[in-house]
Amino acid sequence: MTQDIWLATHPYLQPLADVGAGVDAVASEGSFGCANIPKWNDYIDDFHTGVPLLHSSAIKLDLSSVEAGLVTLAQRLSSKALPRGLAEECHTLHSQLLSTPDAPHRAIARLLDKESAGSEPHAVIQYLGWSVLAYYLRPLVSSFYSWRDEERWLRNYCPTCGALPAMAQLTGSDPGRLRMLSCGRCQTRWRYRRTACPFCENVNDQRLGVLAVEGEAGLRIDYCEACQGYIKTYNGEGNETLLLADWTSIHLDVAASDRGLKRFANSLYHL
Repeated sequence: MTQDIWLATHPYLQPLADVGAGVDAVASEGSFGCANIPKWNDYIDDFHTGVPLLHSSAIKLDLSSVEAGLVTLAQRLSSKALPRGLAEECHTLHSQLLSTPDAPHRAIARLLDKESAGSEPHAVIQYLGWSVLAYYLRPLVSSFYSWRDEERWLRNYCPTCGALPAMAQLTGSDPGRLRMLSCGRCQTRWRYRRTACPFCENVNDQRLGVLAVEGEAGLRIDYCEACQGYIKTYNGEGNETLLLADWTSIHLDVAASDRGLKRFANSLYHL
């Protein structure tokens, strides 16, 4: 499955694809930099006690390239033909980032601040900021995956940034089928229990349900009657880059909301 084929059958997603293409164009120039790989033994105690990587005092990152990349991205997108006044919002953001020397630093710091969940940044800041951060963190996320013992995490929040999962994936075949959760911010994937709500952690399978979506082979909505939360799930393998991207299944969020279900994970696509 390619993105072009997916968009041909889901044309209402094209505006989001266009914005993503603008981000990719800036990223291809190397404007966002790359995170250095830390000494993992410095972090192992925090890992075992459930402290996400980016919240650990043992991990030090140079985010100067991320801050500069955010300014560049806002400037570039402000001159593009984007939907729903998004170009104007990017222009406003660019002006704000240039207003004081430390404005880019404060913007990125707020995204990474675990204490700011009750006061979410503006949608455009979240989308652009995490777009830059996801590129910057790619080598770190990959190395972290190779290093960590998945059996020692099994928590319902991202081991990298601490976010609740945006999506899930079922892989392999019974009886050894695995469930992976996927972060909508930093794009980390991690193991979780096969039958448990990833939000309230309910394990009563009588209160866990599946909602099939007509015409969406491979995608479904898993929900919990205990908390009314849901998670979009890719039931397959081979199309992870496309089907775990979150924005490619935003219509499933609409379907879930129409049925009174709640999305607990933050979304970057309230644009």
